[in-house]
Order: sequence, then structure tokens, then C-alpha cells
Amino acid sequence: MASLLLLLLLAAAAAATSPGRLVPYDLLYADGVRAYFARDWGRAAELLQRALHSYAGLRAARRACRAACRREAAFLGGPGAAGPWEAALFGRVLQRADCLQHCLGLRLGVAPSAHRASHAVRRDFEQREPYNYLQVAFFQLKKLDRAVSAAHTFFVANPQHLQMREDIEKYRRMSGVKSDNFRDLEAAPHWAARKSPRSLLSGVKTNHCECDTETFRWQSWQAAGPRGRNIWLKSMRFAVTAWWAEAYEAGVQHYNADEYLQAVARLEESLTEALAALEECRALCEGPWEDEEEEEEEEMQPGLYEAIAAHYIQVLKCRQQCVLEIATKPGQISATEDFIPSHLDLLQFAYDQVGNQALAAECAASYLLFYPTDEPMLEKMKEYRTELGEDTAFAARESIQHYVQRSLMEKKLIYYAVEHLGGTFNDPDLWTPDELIPENLKEKHREDQEKQKQETLDVEEREKRGPLPFEGIAVVMDSRRMNGTQRVVFDRVLTESECKDLLRLTKAAGEAGDGYRARRSPHTPHERFEGLTVLRAVQLAQNGDVDWRDAKLLLQASEKSRKIIESYFTPGKKLHFSFTHLVCRTAVDEEQEGRMDLSHPVHADNCLLDPEGQECWREPPAYVYRDYSGILYLNDDFQGGGLFFTEMDTVTVTAEVHPKCGRLVAFSSGKENPHGVWAVSRGRRCAIALWYTHSQEHAEQERVKAEELMEQRAVEQDRPDGEERQGTDRSGRSSSEPPLPNSGARATSRRQKPGSDRTQHPKELRVRDEF
Repeated sequence: MASLLLLLLLAAAAAATSPGRLVPYDLLYADGVRAYFARDWGRAAELLQRALHSYAGLRAARRACRAACRREAAFLGGPGAAGPWEAALFGRVLQRADCLQHCLGLRLGVAPSAHRASHAVRRDFEQREPYNYLQVAFFQLKKLDRAVSAAHTFFVANPQHLQMREDIEKYRRMSGVKSDNFRDLEAAPHWAARKSPRSLLSGVKTNHCECDTETFRWQSWQAAGPRGRNIWLKSMRFAVTAWWAEAYEAGVQHYNADEYLQAVARLEESLTEALAALEECRALCEGPWEDEEEEEEEEMQPGLYEAIAAHYIQVLKCRQQCVLEIATKPGQISATEDFIPSHLDLLQFAYDQVGNQALAAECAASYLLFYPTDEPMLEKMKEYRTELGEDTAFAARESIQHYVQRSLMEKKLIYYAVEHLGGTFNDPDLWTPDELIPENLKEKHREDQEKQKQETLDVEEREKRGPLPFEGIAVVMDSRRMNGTQRVVFDRVLTESECKDLLRLTKAAGEAGDGYRARRSPHTPHERFEGLTVLRAVQLAQNGDVDWRDAKLLLQASEKSRKIIESYFTPGKKLHFSFTHLVCRTAVDEEQEGRMDLSHPVHADNCLLDPEGQECWREPPAYVYRDYSGILYLNDDFQGGGLFFTEMDTVTVTAEVHPKCGRLVAFSSGKENPHGVWAVSRGRRCAIALWYTHSQEHAEQERVKAEELMEQRAVEQDRPDGEERQGTDRSGRSSSEPPLPNSGARATSRRQKPGSDRTQHPKELRVRDEF
């Protein structure tokens, strides 16, 4: 009877709120993408918007039904302990499942199973892929404002998407596009832009007075306490509109500016919304079992209890990761560290500064739930007891107590499962007590935390990257794949024909070049070393020993590499050449037997490596001014010669790079990137070695002279007496490829800022042959 009554109540509630039959979002999405590729922009826009609406409706229905069924079919207070435990436990589980099925069916208008989309479609919606299609459809429909909003919504979730980055920049330059068009349509409430409490309270009636900006007293906001402030914020939610500052960041900015009243208001607002978002995220974790390994059907399936345990632990892990989701600002990949505790830490100090020691003590007590041995906070608690009286009770906030207790309970279950049933767990919190972690997992936990720190550094590195200045270049390995920081490998920087032209130039390096003029390498007696600088190459071209086009190509290839490395690692900050060297290492055939050494020992490029002391001393004779290094490979028809990175011990190899034509490896020159070269055991390895610096005073002077000589020749070719050279390609290219813009490369402008030191160059230059 009670079950029937429950279903009737749910039916009435769903009927009152259900919008009718909700078409599955994956079907709408598929139809929308088909319309997109058929260039039916109007239908594509309609279907994609309906898919997003359906996806949002499904998530809202799941959240609402799980919240309702948690109340109506609660596990506590069930059948007495006298009955069989299985009936007591699973009876409630079945009731909860029954409740959810009926509630969702009534809200969605169809069976919930109709809304189980594939993993690929779910991933597309999580990554906001529909907005990528939608912005093109709106652009074709001349609905520029909606195209911009869709593009911006996609971009904040995919900040490394190079094409969208360029589209956003184009939109910014278009007439008719307003700054408010750049809206994140999926922004979470606690990150969403909104007005300050002071402006929100303008003209709002409360039980005490009719307030406006001029008459509102901040003392009343301070004295209201957390409960009163939350009521005010909820009552004013109708007035919340766009404001440039975001709740958490605005609170931090006010805090840093010593504007503590404003900081309190914004941080309280952010904390309230963050905890609410956390509950919504947790509710969505109770979805279907997802087997990440997608096991074959023939494989043995788990038994009853193993299946229940596995699914339950999956849900718990998902709930634990929710704190990272709400702590990640749109447009960023890494989460704000200690997001919930940091609110309390800032609030404690801010309340103390505005004279409300009671609320400051409440925040301090709440913070100590996360870090109970934090000495500065314990000292503050002593001060508050002295000021407010030893008998005063300082209780942590109920919401924070509930948050911490629940989180610790879940962690305990997860760690038990990992210890006894297998699996892994990346704990998202820095405050997890050591005693909660089983002894045999503590070392793994420490390694995971170090790995998370490393991933944070990688993320920060990725966020600093700019778009590559040339099309067709591929990033084949980044810092994460290379197990380090500030490392990257690009392919297709040069074509096969360009590699051949530069290899032709290396023959001159062995006959008349510089470096060691084909003498034994300074690093090993088992190889010969040949080198050619850019200035020497141009001088050889002047003497007729090498082709001008090959010498010019050396300048162009190294400049192209510089632009790529600068745009990837230091966008907006100029990199200057420190040294450029076309080098070849040739194996001495009769010297290879029993060889045990390296072609180039492990070293760092701007400091003196001390493996035993685990240190790298940035002092002469090291090239301390070098900031970034690069190697542009020209061939792969040899054995050995690969580049490898190590730990500071120079022994533990962390990554390897195999040479091939057009491959560019780049990395920062410091102690974070010790590297060496494996022995070249057969053949000849050729590459352009490149070093860069941010210091203009250490810029490569030989290169400046080489460029001047090259431009003098260009001026001479423009004179009438140079007409006998009409058969020569003006671009100086040996390749038959056309110059820009048809080459597909995007050359950056040569224009310099006023007062630049490059005014000696001709005012009008030809296309820069940037392939």
C-alpha cells in the first residue's frame, strides 16, 4: 500500500513538471550532425539545440529523481534487524530502483533505457562537441551573436583547440560582435559571472528596510550570519545577471585588495554554490555500470556480490572526483587546489579583519576538520577563545561537518576495496589523513600525489601554449607522453626535398666547414664530427662552394623552428637565437666493436649537472643564458643516434626520441631536462642543433651578419645587371613548391615595433619562403 502511495505521489509530481516525451539526445545529435554535413544549416541548428536541451533535461530528471527517491525510499529506518539481512538490505535497494525507474519514466515520457547513449556520444557532450557544430551552423545562418556564444562555450572547455582559437580571434575582429556575446552557456553557478552583493541589494526589499546602493549598510550583511546571508542570496537570485567578476575569483581579488567585507560576501556565495554543485555532480554518479576496459562478452562475468561491490566503488570514486569538477574553472584543465578548504581559510581571515570573531572562529573550526594539526589555525583558535571567552563553544559549520564525514567514509570504503579487491584510486584531496590509507598503499598514494603535481605542471605548460604559426605541423609527443616538463616533438617541419637540400649542404661541412672539420668528436673517439654555422654557410655560398639556395634554406629552416618553439612555449615573449649549428656525426666503422660510450654524454644545456648531488649549477662555464633548445633532424638512414632524457641521476631514462626527416624536438634548457645521444653505430646522423635565449644581448651575432649578407645579395639581384639570373627562382628555393600564400604556411608579419633595431632591412621584403 505504501509503495502504491509512493508511486501515485511521484506520478503527480512528475505530471506537474514533465515537459512531455523527451526525445533521446543521441538520436537528435546524430540527425543534427547529418544535417550539418548536408549543409542544411537551419535544421542542423534546430536539432543540435534540441539535443543539448534533451541532454540537459535528462541530467535534470536524473538529479531530481535521485533526490526524490533518496527521500521516499531511504535506506535508514527500514525493516527491523530481526528479519533476514538480505531482505532488509536488498528490499530497500529494489524499492529505490523501482522508484527511480517510475520517476524517470514519468519525467522523460519514455523508458529510461531509451536514453542510454554510447560512450562516444556521451564523451562528445561532456566535451561540448555539439557547440562546435552549432557555431558553424549559426554563422552560416548569419546569426552572429549565437555563433559567438556557441563558439565561446565550446572553447572554454577546449582551450587547446587551435582551430577554435583562431575562430574566436576572427569573431573578435568582426563588426557587430559585442563583448557580451562571448558567453559560456554551460557555466557552473559558482563560476558563473554575477553581480556583487552590493549591486544585487540595490532596490531590494527585506523584512527590515527598503535598501538601495546608497543606504544599504554592510554591517547588517556582516551581522546576518551564514544562514541570513544564504537566505538573502536565495531571495535575490532573480536579480542575478552578468557581471565581469566571478564569485570565487572576485572574492579572492577583494581579499588581496584588503576589501574584506566584499570578500566575505563573494566567498560565501561561491562556497554555497560550490556545495550545491557538488551534490548535483554526486547525484549524476549513480548511473549505469561503465566498463572502461570493455571486456569481451565471452569473458567471465562477476558474481552477484562482486558486481555490486564493483559498481558501488565506481560510484564512490565518481563522487570523490566531483570536487575536482567543481573546482575547475571553465577554460582551465587543472582544478583549484584545496577548493573547499581555501574558502574557509580566506573567510576566517576576512571575518577576523572586519571584527566578526564569532564567524571567524566558526570558519577556523571548519577548516581544522580538513587540517586538524595546522598550527597557525590552532593559534588563531586560541586567540578567539581568549577574546570571546573560554566557555564559548566553537562548532564547525554543519554543512562542512557533513561534507568531511561523508568524504572520509567513502574514502575508507574505497581504500578497503583497492587493498582487498584490487584497482586504483587517485585521491583528489590533499587533506586525506595518513591513517586512513592502508600501509601497503601509502607509498603508492605518495607517488600518485607527486604524479598529480607533475600533471598540474604539465597543464600549466599547456595553458601557456599559443597556436602554431604553420599548418600541417603535428605535435606527436608532449611533456606528458615524454614523462617530463617543457618537452615536445613536432613532425613535418621540413619536407623530404628540403631535407635532401640541407644534406647536400652538410657535404660542404665535411670539406670546408667549421665545427671540428671531420675530426674525431670531442665526446667520443668512435665518431667523426662535422659542423657548419649559418655565417660560414653564407660565406661558402659567396665563394661559390655551395648553392645560395641551400645556405638560404638553412636560415629559413632554423627561423621556422624558432617560430614554432616560441609560439608553443613562450607565446608573446621573444626568443632570440643563441647558436645555430648544422652538425653531422658519422660512425667510424673500425671503431664500433665493443663500444660502450655515448655519442653525447648526458648533460643540461644551461647548467653544470651534478648527478651525485642531484643538482645542476647554473654558473660558467655553462651557457647560463640559454632558455630553450631544439634539434631539427634531417635523416634516419643510420643506426643509433637517438636523443634520450633522464632523471637528474643521468641514469634513469624517462623518454626517447627517434630521428627522422623534418622532426623537431624542443625542450627547456635547464636542469629539468638532462639529455644525451645514443651512440651512432653505423652511418651518418645529421641535424640542425638550435639554442635560444630570451636575452637579446646574448643573441647570435653571426646570424645577424649572415642575414645581412643574404639581404645584400637579394638587393643585388634586384638591380638591372642581375638580369642574367632570370632563370633563378626569386625565392631562392630549390623546391618546385610555390611561395606563400599558396604554400599553406602561415607566416607571421615582419613588422616591428617603433624603435626596433631592424630598421636597416629593406622596407619591402619578398615572401619569406617559410615553406
